[in-house]
Amino acid sequence: MAPLPPSTAPRPAPRSWWRRNQIAITPWLFLAPGILFFAIYVLIPVGQSFNISLYDWDGLGAAEYVGLRNYEEMYWDDAFYTSLRNNVIWLVLYLLAIPAGLAIALFLNQTVTGIRIYKSLFFFPFVISQVVVGLVFSWFYDPSFGLLNVMLGWVGLGPVNVLGDEDWVTYGIIAAGLWPQTAYCMILYLTGLNAVDPEQIEAGRLDNAKGLRMLWHIILPQLRPATFIAFVVTIIGALRSFDLISIMTQGGPFGESRVLSFYMFEVALSEYGFRMGYGAAIAVVLFLIMLCFITYFLWSMYREEKGR
Repeated sequence: MAPLPPSTAPRPAPRSWWRRNQIAITPWLFLAPGILFFAIYVLIPVGQSFNISLYDWDGLGAAEYVGLRNYEEMYWDDAFYTSLRNNVIWLVLYLLAIPAGLAIALFLNQTVTGIRIYKSLFFFPFVISQVVVGLVFSWFYDPSFGLLNVMLGWVGLGPVNVLGDEDWVTYGIIAAGLWPQTAYCMILYLTGLNAVDPEQIEAGRLDNAKGLRMLWHIILPQLRPATFIAFVVTIIGALRSFDLISIMTQGGPFGESRVLSFYMFEVALSEYGFRMGYGAAIAVVLFLIMLCFITYFLWSMYREEKGR
């Protein structure tokens, strides 16, 4: 049978639009539900906060547009600067959870008798709620029967009212927050240590790398993803610290333990008169501070990955 001339040969049926773009579109279909929920519950509320911060509104009546007046009032508000200062203290000291979590993870990663008991003890603070942590440390700091003052009495020191002292209250609450946060960082590093390449460790031992040299040059570079997550989560936790302050001091004494998130709650939903606009302005400032830190870490990670 003679072949058909080229002009009369049957042409393949054209592929549908879906078949032509299936590989490119499929990932976006899987991401679509997450993107939708993120937009509804995160992006839209952030935009609403920016908008509300431009109004004087009690949450129920008519809102009056005041422009940047809430931000101008914030500039002259001493309570705002007290809260901002405490947030900076939280941010600096809360980062101690990262090296502490790493040290505990390195210890728990060894083959030691009774290691399962040790892991359970160090993991325990992570599974209890912040409310329980706040109550436990409130009892611990109690000037009349707290364990802290009992131990101070053993060495002849007088009782110390940590939560009632303006100079010590913030540090006492941070110490309570470090307990579960260190456990969280420990879990991140334990997961990262399970992914460390044993061949690199063996190669390091052949090059006589031991102790801190092994940790700094071989183990820590492989723990960068865990360190990044630990930094991001710890910074966010320090900036949005609310529950421990609410349980342990309610912002006292004399407002000295306030942070921005708690002050935002006070002015928007507490006895300050339901000033939703001013509370939203504080929330905007807090969001911008978080955004700066997270953007910096994301950019650092992107630059590092791109340089490889």
